[in-house]
Amino acid sequence: MSDFATPAFASAAKDRLSEASLELLPLPLPAEQLAELQAAYAAPPRAYHNIGHVAEVLRHYADVAAGPGWERPREVALAVLYHDAIYQAGRRDNEARSAQLAREHIARWLPDAGIDADFVVELIELTARHGAIARDDVGEQVRLFLDGDMAILGAEPAVFDAYDRGIASEYRGHVPGPLFRLNRRRFLKALLKRERIFLSDFFHDRYDAAARNNLRRAVTTKR
Repeated sequence: MSDFATPAFASAAKDRLSEASLELLPLPLPAEQLAELQAAYAAPPRAYHNIGHVAEVLRHYADVAAGPGWERPREVALAVLYHDAIYQAGRRDNEARSAQLAREHIARWLPDAGIDADFVVELIELTARHGAIARDDVGEQVRLFLDGDMAILGAEPAVFDAYDRGIASEYRGHVPGPLFRLNRRRFLKALLKRERIFLSDFFHDRYDAAARNNLRRAVTTKR
């Protein structure tokens, strides 16, 4: 059985987390917090970086929880929930703004939960450096978190292609098409050249071969 569901980001129900997704969380969220979070992911409308992407990363979060495990499961879960909460294609401060929103929401709705907000912020801000972080730069828990966000690279070809089209759709109107395609291909080629696409053994063993096949196809297909 596939580790990837039909891409949630390509479905009609992409504005809220399902009950199944919420059950994967190690802590309950107040209804008001969840509503504000889901509203953030709906604005502006997104083809990939929407709440469906969060649901997919939560499934990988659950896989890790059932395997090597999380040392700070609540902090990692919150980082998963908020890591793309603020997203505008082409901006370089999306991660920093998402991290700040997470900090504000933790202070407002989870002040007595003992959450290490600094660690949540650190995880979210590190997602700005996907493809530039070496395995030895971070600890294993951070590796697992970052790999969960990038696991889409190792999805079935049809799911990967939907992701790739979604990214292109998000940038349309923000970056000229030729420039987007040039930069996108450079990014994918750089990933393909890395000795390790995934930083953790857990994700490397599961998805490296499929990711390399997807990336080779993506960089050689005329767009």
